[in-house]
Amino acid sequence: MIETVDLKKTYIARNKEVYALNGINLQVDKGDFVSIMGPSGSGKSTLLSILGCLDNACQGSYYLNGIDVKRLKDRKRAQLRNSVIGFVFQSFFLMPRLSAAENIELPMLYYGLTPKERHKRAQWLLECVSLSDRANHLPSELSGGQCQRIAIARALANDPELILADEPTGNLDQEASSVVLDMFSVLNEQGKTVVLITHDGTIAKKAKRSLVIRNGIINNA
Repeated sequence: MIETVDLKKTYIARNKEVYALNGINLQVDKGDFVSIMGPSGSGKSTLLSILGCLDNACQGSYYLNGIDVKRLKDRKRAQLRNSVIGFVFQSFFLMPRLSAAENIELPMLYYGLTPKERHKRAQWLLECVSLSDRANHLPSELSGGQCQRIAIARALANDPELILADEPTGNLDQEASSVVLDMFSVLNEQGKTVVLITHDGTIAKKAKRSLVIRNGIINNA
């Protein structure tokens, strides 16, 4: 599903070129559950942005389901991203003025579903994350763990093949973290491919395969 070849990303700091990624060769098969662990500044979030079609590498190639992402124009890349990938972030990024159900429905607007269809799917996803009773609550009325479960439901709105999670338990306590990690395991068992970014070795071990990124270079754990 994912293949990168000699992926490099640079930026300029104090008039010097700095490598965020320095030759990443990565393969993730369909149905895999991979954790990528590394300290702050190691390049893991930069890598996730490229895998999520949010950014392009400066050098090298990235293939998603056999498609050379770098060759796609912005519109085609956005279409690929919205149809194949679901994102879960550390800070949830829920819309504060929308209810839990409305946040889940948001990605479906781009798919032309009717309001009735969107509502029905959002209710089903709320059941999947055991939050049916919080459908009309605003994010400010939910706990951190509940917000992250809503964010996972939103990531599943368009039934993506690939889930990309960037430090998804970073703002959660131990109990909520355990619930969220169990959800990723269940999603993987159901056939979703999961790539999880973390700095925590204990969380990384929840995956089927663990990799370590340091100084923009990736290695087996």
